[in-house]
Amino acid sequence: MIDVEVAARRFIADVWNARREESAYELVGPECPGLGGEGPEATLAWHRERRAAFPDLRYKIVDVVAAGDRVAVHWRAAGTHAGPFGPVPPTGQVVAYSGASFLRFDDTGRIVDVWSCNELFQLLQQLGVEMLPPAPGGVGGSGT
Repeated sequence: MIDVEVAARRFIADVWNARREESAYELVGPECPGLGGEGPEATLAWHRERRAAFPDLRYKIVDVVAAGDRVAVHWRAAGTHAGPFGPVPPTGQVVAYSGASFLRFDDTGRIVDVWSCNELFQLLQQLGVEMLPPAPGGVGGSGT
């Protein structure tokens, strides 16, 4: 049986931090969701897009909980905004934010599902993005 905690730590160290794309092909199953598809290449597409925006982005593992075929990883990340991040042009701003990723592994030790949540609003605020609530009577509102 594969040690899923060790595999999750390797995924973050190799794929997220060291950009060892070959490790994604060892660690990610063909049905794992990613950017625009499934499998290792779709997982790498997401990471390539994030790296285009934050080339020096680094993740630090804060805590890991593993049970059965599932692993929860609490992480912190920091990097410099040097490329477009969605509609936000490069700012040169150094950002830091936290999140958690939840991974599920198959019997061969490959990641078949990953779900993450992070402090996206905090990240956008650090980039100077102004977030305003919708105007009264906006889309879906009654206008009265």
